[in-house]
Amino acid sequence: MKKLALLFLTFWLASAAMAQIPALIDRQLIFGDPEITGAQLSPDGAYMSFIKPYKGTRNIWVKKRDDPFTSAKPMTADTLRPIRDYFWSRNGKFLLFSQDKGGDENFNVYAVDPSEALKTGQDVPTARDLTNLKGVRVLIYRAPKTDPNSLYVGLNDRDKAWHDLYKLNLTTGEKTLVRKNTEHISGWFFDWDDKLRLATSTAADGSSEILRVDDAGMTKIYSSSINETSYPVGFHKDNQRFYLVTNKDKNDLQKLILLNPVTLKEQSVESDPLKKVDFGGIAISEVTKEPIFTTYTDDRLRRYWKDKVFEKDFQFILRELPGVDIYFGSSTNDEQYWLLSATSDTDPGATFLFDRKTKELTFQYRPRPKLPINDLARMEAVRYKSSDGLEIPAFLTLPKGRDPRNLPVVIFPHGGPWGRDVWGYNAYHQFLANRGYAVLSMNFRASTGYGKAFLNAGNKQWGEKMQDDITWGVKYLIDQGIADPKRVGIMGGSYGGYATLAGLAFTPDVYAAGVAIVAPSNIITLLNSIPPYWESERKRLYERMADPNTPEGKAQLMKQSPLFSADKIKSPLLVVQGANDPRVNKAESDQIVIALRERGFPVEYLCAPDEGHGFQRPVNNMAMLAMAEKFLAKHLGGRYQESMPENVAKRLKEITVDVKTVQLADKKP
Repeated sequence: MKKLALLFLTFWLASAAMAQIPALIDRQLIFGDPEITGAQLSPDGAYMSFIKPYKGTRNIWVKKRDDPFTSAKPMTADTLRPIRDYFWSRNGKFLLFSQDKGGDENFNVYAVDPSEALKTGQDVPTARDLTNLKGVRVLIYRAPKTDPNSLYVGLNDRDKAWHDLYKLNLTTGEKTLVRKNTEHISGWFFDWDDKLRLATSTAADGSSEILRVDDAGMTKIYSSSINETSYPVGFHKDNQRFYLVTNKDKNDLQKLILLNPVTLKEQSVESDPLKKVDFGGIAISEVTKEPIFTTYTDDRLRRYWKDKVFEKDFQFILRELPGVDIYFGSSTNDEQYWLLSATSDTDPGATFLFDRKTKELTFQYRPRPKLPINDLARMEAVRYKSSDGLEIPAFLTLPKGRDPRNLPVVIFPHGGPWGRDVWGYNAYHQFLANRGYAVLSMNFRASTGYGKAFLNAGNKQWGEKMQDDITWGVKYLIDQGIADPKRVGIMGGSYGGYATLAGLAFTPDVYAAGVAIVAPSNIITLLNSIPPYWESERKRLYERMADPNTPEGKAQLMKQSPLFSADKIKSPLLVVQGANDPRVNKAESDQIVIALRERGFPVEYLCAPDEGHGFQRPVNNMAMLAMAEKFLAKHLGGRYQESMPENVAKRLKEITVDVKTVQLADKKP
């Protein structure tokens, strides 16, 4: 198997070298607003909604299902922040979306009636703020079929740390208290009849609990330790048992079981047939209430069919759309019409409408039709050993048309860190590969999807073994002859930003430059400033990282915080921050900038006053990318696009911080 993999890699490297070097792709084509995205069908299938820019900002549009997109009309006109997600109410009367202010993650729920008659001078229907609360993070739990004019939502207006359960009337905005959350409930779950049946909570020791909800109260029916995972994913068609994903006890990989909340009888349903990765997900038909398929995310997505009719439809689609991955999206209530996306590592996708009755597959749109997909680079799954021999799964993209030897490299670790990278279209990989870089993203220990032991191997290993997994990725590329050891950079956001700072501080000879986006620099202050609504995860965070309230924990966190090793940084650094970030506060970036400034080391700093944890406004994002691209080119030698639109150039000047002016009220750890 190893010889075969080596042979394949050699063939792939040779093939890449023979291709022609593509032209520089305008970053606007990769990262700018998609022309159309996020299409959804109304419940009855009469209409199709989608997101498209209106007055320079992404908003919701609607058209009749079979009409051309040019006939669509805008439903919202937000000019401050793009609308990212939305959905139809169960009765198809309202379009619903949530929005925060400047990235503060205090979301309110809004409703738009597409049938509203517009008044003179009115461009779009009225977007009503149904919750209309300040400093409150609204959670959406369920859109009930039995009462399609309502939503079940969580509000933390009474207690910032815990959400009470309310029923929200979509017409009037009236909120009716269903359950006051005095038991530290982190989630609520309903059955097929929209009856509240289950709740999840975190015990004082950090273990996870699943509770049966009865009229008289709640009863614990299942628990898993702080280093285990268990969560409900839906009810069985009998409406008694529920599907539960768990890796409790001796199970390393997560599996799917059925649990009866009354008798507590368990029935094993499924685990990975290849015994390689965690259970991924289950799709259940709302019509038959039977499973349609299950999924597992390995080097590539694997799907196991349970519904033979759906599988037959899928095989038909694959014959019509060969060579791509198919992902199912919105469907009508009767599941006759489906929207699906066809995508690959070199294609951000095309959306099609599929009629299951007539077997008609109709092209709808491409989100980025001007992107030259033939110039994009392939992504391949690779594996390498870390410092202690642990095998690390990773994804490598090599620049198209270049000899894959002695290349500049950008290491791009994912955020989380309790998340993962997957194979498929990755805008950052394509952007950087087009500029001439080899790009490597790895699922370091603590990444999800590879079992309990792999996840827990990252406990208390920030900046240490977790960082080794990244550093040894660089060694792998050097050993393969792919990387120029003197031109290796690192870039990432959130935990990926932390890994960038840690790479420059703890392994200063490895990297020639770093771009740290919303990056924790002092993980003591990070833990001490987590949002109150993360309270249910505090104990688990201490287990995964360390308890800053103990002498041992504080000492460990200081050792693992790049801020306290800032004197070792000797490679250029670009820091990027959102001023309203509730997860990684602005102070995290200010601290590292001040530490470098005080030792006379040059550092560049971008801070957007209207952003949170990551940039959502396109003009901010494009300004950041233009700066990062030029920064990497200067220090690693890749190509870069000098031109940028006037508004982007103007914004870049506005969000570029004079590091001499940065101040921090409290420098104590």
